[in-house]
Amino acid sequence: MNIAASAFAFALGLVCSHSSWAARTAFQVRCEDSIDKAVSVLTSAQNGYTINNTVSFHGLTAMKPGGPTPAAPNSFVLGLTRTESRMSIGLNGAMLKDPLSGYECVAPKITVSLFYSPIVVYVGREFSPGSCAYQEILAHEMRHLKTYLDHLPKVEVTVRAALSKRFGNKPLYAPAGRARALLQQEINTGWMTYIKNEMAKVEILQAAIDTPQEYARLSKVCKGEVQSLIRPAKRQR
Repeated sequence: MNIAASAFAFALGLVCSHSSWAARTAFQVRCEDSIDKAVSVLTSAQNGYTINNTVSFHGLTAMKPGGPTPAAPNSFVLGLTRTESRMSIGLNGAMLKDPLSGYECVAPKITVSLFYSPIVVYVGREFSPGSCAYQEILAHEMRHLKTYLDHLPKVEVTVRAALSKRFGNKPLYAPAGRARALLQQEINTGWMTYIKNEMAKVEILQAAIDTPQEYARLSKVCKGEVQSLIRPAKRQR
């Protein structure tokens, strides 16, 4: 494979390390033996959570995306855990140019940070803190909270492995003046979508917590305390 073919592969977003080349040019030797190795730095961070008891269960029902679960369309949302996935991706890296061939090589340094916006755990204001119903609803929301917190480190492991496989520790080649733009394009059109999809998989786990059986259980806990508080609020709506 020659440098031109390699650059075309890079432009298509394919892996283009050069360990398989039978003979290296002087430029390849310079790039692979003197330039810094490609590296991906990925971190995840938790921003904590707060508990909010100021919103009614009617308000929480309206806040939940899509309203009540399709499995329990007549139910109300007694508690809710809300956050949003966030990421930042930085691109840097050493670069060498070869005036003779008109190509350049770059050892990309990609820095990825994953985090959630501060998580808010809501419990309907009809339920007094410390009461049996409050504790049951809060315990349910703590399962949602734990699912969010447990998911982030798993995404970190998955994305780090994917970045390592893609970039390895070899430089990438492209026509002069194009390497950084091509890398940025790959990040914008490929990696950001990939990472967002990995982060979003947590919602499948969250949905599995809100089963019809769990809704039914919560409606009957504490010797009917939940229903006794909901019925008057329903009439006052």
